[in-house]
Amino acid sequence: MSVTVPVLNDIHGEPLLQVLAGNPTPEELAALAAVVATLGSAEEENTEHDRAWQRRAALRMRPAPGPGAWRRSSLHR
Repeated sequence: MSVTVPVLNDIHGEPLLQVLAGNPTPEELAALAAVVATLGSAEEENTEHDRAWQRRAALRMRPAPGPGAWRRSSLHR
């Protein structure tokens, strides 16, 4: 049995999800659609902080002294 999910369509009107086997409930289809929808919306990690540490390491710079220096002294990964 082939069931097509008509809710999610691409720009050409073709279905993005297609159930080829089994008999999923509407709740299962909704859960699958939610998972697939969140896969494409993942935000990129902010690597600005990592680049600053790499630059400091390349220039052999030490963390700047002052208030909060202890926070800046560890390498964040």
